[in-house]
Amino acid sequence: MKAYKYNDLTTAELKQLVQRNVDPANEIRAVVEDVIANVRKHGDKALVDYAEKFDKVTLTKLYLDKAELAELATTLLPEQKQALQTAYDNIKKFHEAQLKTEDEVETMPGVTCWRELRPIEKVGLYIPGGTAVLPSTFLMLGIPARIAGCHEIVVCSPPQKDGKVNAFVAYVAQLLGIERIYLAGGSQAMAAMAYGTESIPAVDKIFGPGNQYVTKAKTIIQSTTTCAIDMPAGPSEVLVIADDTANPEFVAADLLAQAEHGIDSQSILVATSQTVIDKTIEALNKQLLVLPRAEIAAKAVANSYTVLVDDLKQAMTFSNLYAPEHLILATENWNQITSDIINAGSVFLGNLTPESVGDYASGTNHTLPTSAYARAYSGVSVDSFVKKITFQHITPDGIQNIGPIVEILAEAEGLHAHKNAVSLRMK
Repeated sequence: MKAYKYNDLTTAELKQLVQRNVDPANEIRAVVEDVIANVRKHGDKALVDYAEKFDKVTLTKLYLDKAELAELATTLLPEQKQALQTAYDNIKKFHEAQLKTEDEVETMPGVTCWRELRPIEKVGLYIPGGTAVLPSTFLMLGIPARIAGCHEIVVCSPPQKDGKVNAFVAYVAQLLGIERIYLAGGSQAMAAMAYGTESIPAVDKIFGPGNQYVTKAKTIIQSTTTCAIDMPAGPSEVLVIADDTANPEFVAADLLAQAEHGIDSQSILVATSQTVIDKTIEALNKQLLVLPRAEIAAKAVANSYTVLVDDLKQAMTFSNLYAPEHLILATENWNQITSDIINAGSVFLGNLTPESVGDYASGTNHTLPTSAYARAYSGVSVDSFVKKITFQHITPDGIQNIGPIVEILAEAEGLHAHKNAVSLRMK
């Protein structure tokens, strides 16, 4: 890992340091735009061709049906099913609390305003495959979609070498009542859900994390179609703030947990002590040796760095500039700085709260903004799957009370038809 001292960095160097997943020559954009155009033109055939090219699988059909998913799910052990069920229950409990009915507000006598929720009718959920299959993402997206009441849920996930999906993903489909999974991954899956193909229906909003190609496809789709996206989500990242009360073994494990996602992941350590940094790097190198995904994690670690700061306040200043997807406060003094958090996707407090619990089973959602988008985006929630529509009702007294206000303002703007729509009613 590269090493920096906060006080030695200029403003320009800090700005450069926190940038990640940039595409300066638009090489990724060019590839993704070609994929999107191909899927729009050739539909299912393009998806089959891409499965053969990228996934090394020859598909005879582009989906698994309810019976095929049920058969796959039977291969799980009872304890594996129970683990998924417990995660499902925790995530459902946390997200159900987000579904609230807002009060009506009488803004002035006879003028009542309120908002009501309506589900987004058609949503697309992307469950990454790639180097790691993520049934946890299926739970994180499918549960709030069901709670929101979305009418149609389209699920895409890359095929495995056998042309199917992971048994864990199949079992989650059963938990969620999803009867079909489409075998498409990468930017081609984004294009399929945005524009539709012969097999895959077009949706109104796409959800799910992915690599740089998936994220680029989502941002292109958001700017060129009426299909919305949840947020730019991926590649994954973590920033750990640590002081002398941190456990270097734990911190090292947290850094590696994020690094093993992919070679373009990033794990940042911001510490108030050079000793903590040195001990963490020592522990990281030892733990790395025994990881099955050591090669992937090592490349991500090489793309990561440490920052030595004076104190926790300075650490938080850097963190807010970086705007991490995951923020871990590896300190017993975390309650002293939580109020300073401005930009973060999800926060993990104290030495016994690893990011892994949020990834799987604590209840919070792990689909979060990356690449500094936490400055403007929130993570996925039930709110992500609904629209909030405003209503208003005016009584006879209300039109007399508010009418003169509207007449004055409409006339000031030179919009006399607006004024007349009120004046007629006042008479």
